Amino acid sequence: MGKRQRRRSKREHTVGGEPPAVTDYADPDGNVLTLRDSLSEPTLRKLEEPHGSAAATAEDLHTRRAEMRFERLVVRWTIAGLPLERQPELLGRYRMADRATRDWIAGAIDEHLRKLRTER
Repeated sequence: MGKRQRRRSKREHTVGGEPPAVTDYADPDGNVLTLRDSLSEPTLRKLEEPHGSAAATAEDLHTRRAEMRFERLVVRWTIAGLPLERQPELLGRYRMADRATRDWIAGAIDEHLRKLRTER
């Protein structure tokens, strides 16, 4: 997919040129995780399915599921005042996060998904 195609694709996903609706979750240190408020029903179902090969361990499946949820929902992550918005930066920072940070992110995503499901 070329650069022009990606730009066009981003514009098509917004309603009337407006950015998608988002919700912010702040941790005790003041870092802010911004999650998108809308996902299609098939995407929501896909996030609950285990993804991996037959040889994958339970830990591998858990890690992949957590990364998929992060990739689909996180729009921005502001850490110490520095906003990360590009997908490679976001995922790279997530993979470098310590266990406590990953647990906090998982909790924020769980809460957010509960809200999305109740709104449907």
